[in-house]
Amino acid sequence: MYDTIIIGGGPAGVSAGVYAARKKMKTLFVTENFGGQSTVSTDIGNWIGHVSISGLELAKSLEAHLKAQEDIEVREGEAAKQVTKLDAGFQVKTTKGVYETKTVIVCVGARHRQLNVPGEQEFSSRGVAYCSTCDAPLFRGRAMAVIGGGNSGLEAVADLLPYASEIHLLNYTDKIKGDPTTLEKIQASDKFKGVIYNAETLEIIGDKTVTGLKYKDRQSGEEKILPVQGVFVEIGAVPNSELVKGLVELNSYGEIVLDHRTAATSVPGIFAAGDVTDEAFKQNNISAGDGVKAALSAYQYLQGK
Repeated sequence: MYDTIIIGGGPAGVSAGVYAARKKMKTLFVTENFGGQSTVSTDIGNWIGHVSISGLELAKSLEAHLKAQEDIEVREGEAAKQVTKLDAGFQVKTTKGVYETKTVIVCVGARHRQLNVPGEQEFSSRGVAYCSTCDAPLFRGRAMAVIGGGNSGLEAVADLLPYASEIHLLNYTDKIKGDPTTLEKIQASDKFKGVIYNAETLEIIGDKTVTGLKYKDRQSGEEKILPVQGVFVEIGAVPNSELVKGLVELNSYGEIVLDHRTAATSVPGIFAAGDVTDEAFKQNNISAGDGVKAALSAYQYLQGK
């Protein structure tokens, strides 16, 4: 039986793995791949310690750091499917095996909610992006569209204001759900060309990169093309919490509810970190810190503290 099984190869999981190894915990590390959501980013400018690093470089550095540790068993290319409570500890079922452990650290992140329209996959990282905090500087001087009228959409517009030449916000309904204060802030900029209400995105258009966006006016039924060189899809994220659904407490968004002092879930012995949790700020640096917290808390749990 392992002391802990860590699930997930992003900043949260790798940080937990490094600290679990340093505490000499018998650790199994399970991940489909390394890097997390930022792997698709061509330039990350807010990973502390690096002025600029690509998502692929970040993934490689995380992998190298983890594999440099002793006393940790790494199973890459293996997806965890379910965590089950046992009389003594837990069982983790993956695509390749079943393992038993005293504690579990869940760091499986979230996936961007996608539009699922033609062109979205084709132009991903070639004009279609999902993280304004990460990628806004890449769109300097470009006309941009942001899809989504919640807080993430409004914040994406705010992130783009220093860089883009003009920004259009497309909202599916006739009402903005985001913070009115943020809306007022972005409306004060000449770069913000306004909200297109009742807009249903139909297609991302382009050649080698994005050249436009086709949408339908949901009231009139008229289809229109908006000429832009980039699109930020900001319609939320889906936490990958299915493997612990029905076991630990989840909030209405499907996020794992934490004691943020200890990274503990509602089930003693199960800890979590990163974007799969109800952490307010979904950022790599915060996920890494929370991963450290989860590993140290798991260690103290095993010590009976």
